[in-house]
Amino acid sequence: MDEIKNKIKDSGLIQLDLADFKPRSILLGLDLAAHLWQGLVLKEKDFRFWIKNADWESYQGKSVYIYCSADAIIPTWAFMLVSAALHPHAACICVGSKIDLEKQLIAENIGKIDAAKFKNAKVIVKGCSDISNPEFALVTLLNHLQPHVDSLMYGEPCSTVPVYKKAKKKD
Repeated sequence: MDEIKNKIKDSGLIQLDLADFKPRSILLGLDLAAHLWQGLVLKEKDFRFWIKNADWESYQGKSVYIYCSADAIIPTWAFMLVSAALHPHAACICVGSKIDLEKQLIAENIGKIDAAKFKNAKVIVKGCSDISNPEFALVTLLNHLQPHVDSLMYGEPCSTVPVYKKAKKKD
């Protein structure tokens, strides 16, 4: 009886899964609207009092996105004050939405890849993943790996879509 060979394994293809780049920490939103005077404007003295007395330790190890759900006047330095208070506790801080924070964390995780390990490799990025914003993750991963790989494909090993192939050097 002939031995069954795993042709995909023997092909030298490297498969990456977008799910491996998902944020692992808890994501929390911090809405500045709750700290506005009459829901309209930030009063510095009251805001600084809140900053001084808030329980920042409750954000320990979590990733935080700072936003304001009210249509209000928020000075730009207010975001800096909140970030400075969060910094000793939070794993990551972002101004914007939960999606903005997820994108930032995904980009950081992709940036941790030693792209040199993919020199002249044939890479397949797994197509089915439960990651939000897969387009962002795919493009970020492509930008990180393209200078190093020979080819990059999308999908499953049995059915890939070629995305990039390094041009052969002319002698």
